[in-house]
Amino acid sequence: MPNGPLIVQSDKSLLLEVDHEQATEARRAIAPFAELERAPEHIHTYRLTPLGLWNARAAGLDAETVVNVLINYSRYPVPHSILVDVAETMSRYGRLQLTTHPTYGLVLTTTDKAVLAEVLKSKRTKGLVGERIDDSSVIVHRSERGNLKQALIKLGWPAEDLAGYVDGEKHPIEISPVDKAKDKPWTMRPYQMGAVENFWHGGSGVVVLPCGAGKTIVGAAAMAKSSTTTLILVTNSVSARQWRDELIRRTTLTEDEIGEYSGTRKEIRPVTIATYQVLTTRRKGEYTHLELLDARDWGLIIYDEVHLLPAPIFRMTADMQARRRLGLTATLVREDGREDEVFSLIGPKRFDAPWKDIEAQGYIAPADCQEVRLTLSDADRMTYAIAEPEDKYRLAACAPGKVRVVLDLVKKHEGEPTLVIGQYLDQLDELAKALGAEVITGQTPVKERQRLYEAFRTGEVTKLVVSKVANFSIDLPEASVAIQVSGSFGSRQEEAQRLGRVMRPKQDGRTAHFYTVVTRDTVDQEFAAHRQRFLAEQGYAYSIIDAEDVSA
Repeated sequence: MPNGPLIVQSDKSLLLEVDHEQATEARRAIAPFAELERAPEHIHTYRLTPLGLWNARAAGLDAETVVNVLINYSRYPVPHSILVDVAETMSRYGRLQLTTHPTYGLVLTTTDKAVLAEVLKSKRTKGLVGERIDDSSVIVHRSERGNLKQALIKLGWPAEDLAGYVDGEKHPIEISPVDKAKDKPWTMRPYQMGAVENFWHGGSGVVVLPCGAGKTIVGAAAMAKSSTTTLILVTNSVSARQWRDELIRRTTLTEDEIGEYSGTRKEIRPVTIATYQVLTTRRKGEYTHLELLDARDWGLIIYDEVHLLPAPIFRMTADMQARRRLGLTATLVREDGREDEVFSLIGPKRFDAPWKDIEAQGYIAPADCQEVRLTLSDADRMTYAIAEPEDKYRLAACAPGKVRVVLDLVKKHEGEPTLVIGQYLDQLDELAKALGAEVITGQTPVKERQRLYEAFRTGEVTKLVVSKVANFSIDLPEASVAIQVSGSFGSRQEEAQRLGRVMRPKQDGRTAHFYTVVTRDTVDQEFAAHRQRFLAEQGYAYSIIDAEDVSA
């Protein structure tokens, strides 16, 4: 294609011309194997990485397909070194395989004896493997299946896990043809069915869907497919209750079959919903609640918001490799760079639907994103200028002028269900007082949170001020305005989750509004630019307006 939308460069970067007529087609073609780096207005930059290429290989793409995509969409000849590198990198996946041997049990085998010799010589694999069977296979300690997979991906030789899964304890689960909450028939959306099929065919892995696109339903359908006891790991107690309510509403499960294992309840049932927080609670240096994992013969483990997995859960998951594992998330971005651990321990990405595609189908609301820039007063600018580096973000994020901007924005959308979201509790208390609104933080009791969320859903309350506890798994379908005043520094996944609070489709089809109030010429502005990267890749452009123009 002489005038394609893509420029493939020898440093492994891919430049995509956004305004080209084939840009959307090309973006979809490269998305399974290329990772976004920057997404300004006209040229988006992607990069070829080993993890991205291995993900594609695990999902069934071969090097020939990737090479053809690059050649077909490239404006100029693709550097020969790139074509060679793609083929060689992808060929690394699968040269080592974990399989089950009838005599020796779990074994690591290879099609390349030198690769096996190389990894066995590494200190990373010491203690994870047993005796050599022959020059192309070695016994693996069954309990070290996950740890070995982690070690091998660090060594650059990701293993293809073909060892299979234990069946787990059978438990009948079916998708209900009737939405019990509305007493009406319902069916799954096509992309939800596709996500479940891709996951099941792959055995374990991650499904990436926008907030509001029905990740819980994908989880429920995977449970029905498995029809075994299931452990569901979630971010907090409110999320646990929402999972329970949705399962009762959409499946044949009853309340008696679903247990909650959290700070307030310790129920173990055929389907058990546990919070990450309780599982990672330590007493005298021990993770006492991890014994929950041995309490049942789980056939399926579901990780909600899988991109948030804390380190102890990674370690726990390394021991759970014989169980099917499903990760659910709106974005696989991790600011700590541990995406490779999600890949090695949960599984590769099995399904990923672009946000704008789901929006075009009418399943999530269109959203207008605006960055509102505020200028500090001369006195505040001087305070900021001489502050210690570790204090600068808080000073900028909590600039006094933000209260007035929020009041102006709320007035502009008077009567619309509005969330004001922030990081710092004293800032949130000040905003709640100024707005005459209730505030929800980590200190708010679960019952009170649920009462306020329900009041918001029914329209009794139209404004809520919330901390980061509302970032995840909170179902507030009618929220149509979100105003972000501060966040977790430059966190891209938090930005995506917060936009997700207003993306449930509205009954009247109206557009959602997402505002970020940013202090000009400070680290607040720098972090905002970083936070917006993931959403920019999904097609959400931020327009910038001056704070003075909001009240105009």
